[in-house]
Amino acid sequence: MDRFGQWRGPRKAAICLTMDNLGEAQDVYKETWDKPIGTHPSITDQLPRMLDLLDKYNIKITYFIESWSLAVYPDVVKDIIARGHEVAWHGYQHEPWASLPLEEVRDKLDKSFEMAEPLGIKYVGFRPPGGELGKRTSWDLIKESGLEYISPVDLEFRWLDHLNGITVLPLEWPEVDAFYYMEKFADKRSAYREQRAVMSPAQFKEHLMNKIDLALEDEGFLSILFHPFLQTSEEKLEVFEDVLKRIANDPEIFCAPCRDVAKIASQWQWDENEDGK
Repeated sequence: MDRFGQWRGPRKAAICLTMDNLGEAQDVYKETWDKPIGTHPSITDQLPRMLDLLDKYNIKITYFIESWSLAVYPDVVKDIIARGHEVAWHGYQHEPWASLPLEEVRDKLDKSFEMAEPLGIKYVGFRPPGGELGKRTSWDLIKESGLEYISPVDLEFRWLDHLNGITVLPLEWPEVDAFYYMEKFADKRSAYREQRAVMSPAQFKEHLMNKIDLALEDEGFLSILFHPFLQTSEEKLEVFEDVLKRIANDPEIFCAPCRDVAKIASQWQWDENEDGK
């Protein structure tokens, strides 16, 4: 196998379970939220059940949270951290990151990091809202902010790698629940030669189980994303729990927050022009 994507840490393969989006940050940004701030149903329903399941299987994850939500749901964020999970950066209010002007990128970055300080959060990881990093987010800007890794959903970054001093932990759309459950992803499903219509939890589960097997076969890295606000049925929550069971019961899988996987991968110090060691 090519060195790109190869896992060289403990156990045979590495898997990062991740979550994105906390509460109504994006809805408020888009001006589609018509309820009191701080009352998103995922906070009271889906997220507590998911966190309890993670405790049950002793799995730690990375939650990419919009910094706007830190002030709206501070107790929820504190609970996530107290359970041993990583809180990473997901923009300020889930802006369309790839199209932001450089000045706005800097503004969102500064504002976000300032809002994280009262909760004792020091971001080391970033997943750009919308998935793509964009051309305006320079590597120098990422490093200056203290970020150590990025986790984009971007065809430009498809392999576990270390570029310009930053570790890349890639995520692909078919490993994202929204790819299956949301109507607006019809074009993206078509691009991956899947049906345009919304897909079922069973189809998502089958794909993830196959990808886990493939990660072990290739001794590679796999990132998986669940959005709490999308876990709106028992069948969807069962997919989440089945994935936890599969990972927790396999001694060949190193399952850890992104920061831990990135720290190990950064030690390889891959260079684009040299063979990794």
